[in-house]
Formats: sequence, C-alpha cells, structure tokens
Amino acid sequence: MRDRRIVRLGLVVILAASAAVALDRASGPAGEPSTSTRAGTAHGAGAGERGHTPYPRAGAGAFTTADGDSPVLGADGPLRRYRVAVEQGTGQDAAAFAAAVDGVLGDRRSWIASEELRMQRVAEADAADFTVYLATPDTSERMCAEGGLSTEGYTSCRLPGQVIINLARWLEAVPDYGAPLEIYRAYVVNHEVGHELGEGHQACPGPGEPAPVMQQQTYGLEGCAANAWPYVDGSRHEGDPVPGI
Repeated sequence: MRDRRIVRLGLVVILAASAAVALDRASGPAGEPSTSTRAGTAHGAGAGERGHTPYPRAGAGAFTTADGDSPVLGADGPLRRYRVAVEQGTGQDAAAFAAAVDGVLGDRRSWIASEELRMQRVAEADAADFTVYLATPDTSERMCAEGGLSTEGYTSCRLPGQVIINLARWLEAVPDYGAPLEIYRAYVVNHEVGHELGEGHQACPGPGEPAPVMQQQTYGLEGCAANAWPYVDGSRHEGDPVPGI
C-alpha cells in the first residue's frame, strides 16, 4: 500500500511540473507579454497606442468650454475669435489648456506677427469663428472622420470651424521629435490653426533648416529641425507647397 502511495505521489509531481513548463513556454520570457499582445502599429504611423496609456483613450464626448475672454492678440488686421473646449473625463483643465492656446496664438512668432490678423478667445459659441478642442484619441478620431479625415486616433486635425487637438499628442508629442514637449504643443496649435486660416501643407526646405510650421512634423521632420512658429527671426518661414494634401 505504501508503494502505491509513493507511485501516485510521483505521478502528481511529474504532472504538475509538466504543466508549469507548458505555462512558462506559453507566457514567454518573464516580464514580457505574449506575442499576440505585443504586436501593434508603430508610433507615427497610426493607432499604435492601444495598450496602457497615462491618459484615457475615450472620454465622455462632451466638452467644457473655458470661461472668459482673452485680451485682443495682435496689433492690426481683421479680428478672428476662437473658443477653447476640453473633453470631459480627460483629467485636463479647460482654463489651463486655454491659457496654453492663448500663449501660443499671442506669441510674436505666431500668426499675428503678420500684423494683418488679430485674435481673441471668447467663451460664447455664437461669437466664435472657430473652436479649439482638446479631445481623447477615440473622440478626436470620430470628430475628424465626420469631415472625411482619417487620423487613426493618432494625429490632430482641422475641419471648418474646428481645430481638434489629439490628447495623446498634447501629452506625449511624437517619438524622435527632437524638441521639448512645449515646442510640439506650440507646433500642433499653430499648424492646425494655420489650416483654419487657409494655409496648406508645406515641405522641408532643406536639411538642417527649421521645419515650416505647415510641414506635417508629426509624421517626421525629413531632415529639418523641429520648429513651432510660422515666423522665424522676424520673417515668414515657408517651404514649397505639398500638392494634394
């Protein structure tokens, strides 16, 4: 009887060890997910941020508008009024985002440097020419798609009367941008507002030169240096037009 118990105990130990080996092989090396969860679209090319992120991918779809009006920004020219709104559930403060947008659009290197344009933030929708939205990746993708634009939840976009800033880009910029987050934030605001002002995409003018603000810097610099501003050293900085986009 004792011999049978020993044999049975030995079989249990062997079966348990075999199961542990099989589980270890299925899980991969320690600290790594399985192959099926590691695959994804590369950053810079689309929606490769479906895993854990420090921000919500989706929000309420409703927005909180920043209160109050800013001073008029710029010295001369027609006045363009804008609102600022932040998607609820993002953890972002509407007043803080509005202050950042005001700081970019009121900078002497921004669009007002032409002295042919003034800007002002307003709180009332009826008074605004366009709205700058800060939206989660899923919400921004849906909003942009309503205008026929595919962002894959990765890029920001502009539709008539709507400048839509992707929350992920606002918080993380893009890999290999080569400049601080604040520079990317100024770039994305100036770029999308530039579209609202009628500007099209432009190409890098040459290796090492500042990238035009209307270059699609989110997708790469093409040899240029990161640049957030339409005016560099007091002059408008541009590249050749990129047709068709």
